[in-house]
Amino acid sequence: MPLLVILISWIVAIFVSFGLYAPPNPTVIATILIGALAVSAAILIIIEMYSPFSGMMRISSDPIREAIAQLNH
Repeated sequence: MPLLVILISWIVAIFVSFGLYAPPNPTVIATILIGALAVSAAILIIIEMYSPFSGMMRISSDPIREAIAQLNH
């Protein structure tokens, strides 16, 4: 959690600096929004990878159960 807070605060600082120094026109606004969407999607994927057996994106636990069953024989 502390790493996530630090990461988000750095990203906020970067996007704020982009917004302060860029001229306000539709191209700049669209680019900043697309960049923010890409960064937030990357953070979502990192958070989802933390718990692979639950959440929105799940992997099946059947292969690992079969491997453990083979080791027990």
